[in-house]
Formats: sequence, structure tokens, C-alpha cells
Amino acid sequence: MLGPVILAASRSDKMRRFISAAPGTKQVVDRFIAGETVDQVVPIIEDAADKGLEVTLDVVGEDITTPGQAAAARDAYLELIERLKALGLGAKAEMSVKLSMFGQALDGGHELALANVRPVVEAAAAIGTTVTLDAEDHTTLDSMFAIHEELRKDFPQTGCVIQAYLFRTEEDARRLAAAGSRVRIVKGAYKEPASVAYQDKAEIDKAYVRILKTLMEGKGYPMIGSHDPRLIAIAQELARKAGRKLDEYEFQMLYGIRSDEHIRLAAEGHRMRVYTAYGTDWYGYFMRRLAEKPANLLFFGRSILTKG
Repeated sequence: MLGPVILAASRSDKMRRFISAAPGTKQVVDRFIAGETVDQVVPIIEDAADKGLEVTLDVVGEDITTPGQAAAARDAYLELIERLKALGLGAKAEMSVKLSMFGQALDGGHELALANVRPVVEAAAAIGTTVTLDAEDHTTLDSMFAIHEELRKDFPQTGCVIQAYLFRTEEDARRLAAAGSRVRIVKGAYKEPASVAYQDKAEIDKAYVRILKTLMEGKGYPMIGSHDPRLIAIAQELARKAGRKLDEYEFQMLYGIRSDEHIRLAAEGHRMRVYTAYGTDWYGYFMRRLAEKPANLLFFGRSILTKG
């Protein structure tokens, strides 16, 4: 399978240099990355709002190695929030953050990440929006969930992400499906060992449905992160059986993938949020998008051949 190979390459400096220099890379990166600056992403937020869509914004960046870089990541989100405030877009745009960007992997990283993310969550709440903590590899999750729990004491609308391919997630979902919680469920996009995660696609899909059922039957707010038509249909049926109204859950899809489906779901009255990444440090995010779906890799390959 190519997915694990691509995920391994996402952490290779040699591959980073090769991919970045490839002639067709920019064409494909532009498909998944909305821009490099706040100024470039603002028109995309406004266009989404005009189409009845909401967004969650991710300032891409990984491999934080110093507290200064973590502080810069915090400041990038604070700058974004100031722009959203000035444009009156707070109600249409939330933020997604990876705690690794806020220093989670550094010495004293748990406390550092909490200290850096708190002002972002506070600033987001002040303009009427919120933050969702993205899930990363399984070794980071206990810290992420502890930070999530701490933030929710003052900002109960703070969301988090769970990954269906991890064995632990069904238990996590039962704990998180409580009143006031906001939980995004995704399949998972990191290379995980067989000791902690399902490796077979069919098993991952089955786990996804079991976990989604728990969330729909719970008292929280489920956010369905998937482009899979079958899982989207199942989510709609589970919502119906649970007696949920259309504003009591939402769908989330990536910028640049199945854009027509974004519009279709919004037109049917569903809340539809587009996960919109931007920034200059796009490599890790880009490689995970390639690993998730063979069609993305084929598109990339054709672009290189065409531009080469």
C-alpha cells in the first residue's frame, strides 16, 4: 500500500526538498492549500459564506523545534482572528489547531502548548467563534485530551478530533459524547502501528460507523469529517434515527476536495464546513492529503509529468 510509504516520506527532509522542487508541485498544492497569507485566504472565506458554507481555518506548520517558533504559530492565529473580527466573519469561520505547532513536542511541551493555545481560544471566543484541537499521532493524544478538558472549563465550546482507526477511540467517543461537547470524527491520516490502530480499510469504516452512532446518540455536537458518500449517507440516517435536527450536527470536508458536494449538502439545509488550510509550511499537510486517497497521488503524478 502506498499510503504508509507516503506518510513516512512526509517526515523526510530529503523528500521534502525533492517534492518542493518538482515542476508540478505548485499546481497540486494550490488545490489543497488556500494560500500563503491571511490576505489570500480572506476572499475564500467570503466566497464560502456567500455559498452558505462555513469554514475552519488551519494555519499549516509542523516540525516546531523552538519555543520561539511555537510563539510565532500562536501569533499567526491571533493575526487571523484580528482579521476575522475586522471583517465580521467570526460567525462563519472557526479555527483548527495542531498542538504540535504550539510546542507540544518540546521539553515541558504540554504546559507550553496549553499556554500558547489558551490566548487563541480566548480571542476566538471574543469574536463569537471557537477552536477545534486537531488529533495527531497516538502518542500525543493524552496530552491533547487533557488540554481540551482544561480549556473547556472556561471555553466549553472548544472542540476536539477523534480518529476512527485507533482502538482507543470508541472509549474516547463515549466519554466525549456529553452535553456541550463538539467532536469531529475522521478516519485518521497518520501512520500508526497495528498495535494501536486498525490497518484494514473495511475495519476502519466499521469503527467509524460505530463511533458515529455513539456521537449521534449522545448529547454533544457531532462533526462528520468525511468525503465518503456511503459514510455521509449513513451519517444522515443515524442523525434521523437519533432525532437530530439539521443544525444539531455538521459535515466537514477538505478545501479542494468534492467541492460540488459541499454545495449540495448546504443546499439541502445541512451545516457544511470546509477545512481550509493556508500558510507557507505546507509539506506535511500536503503529503497526508496524498496518502489519504490514491486519486490525489495520481493527480500529482500527472501534474509532474505534464509540467516536467
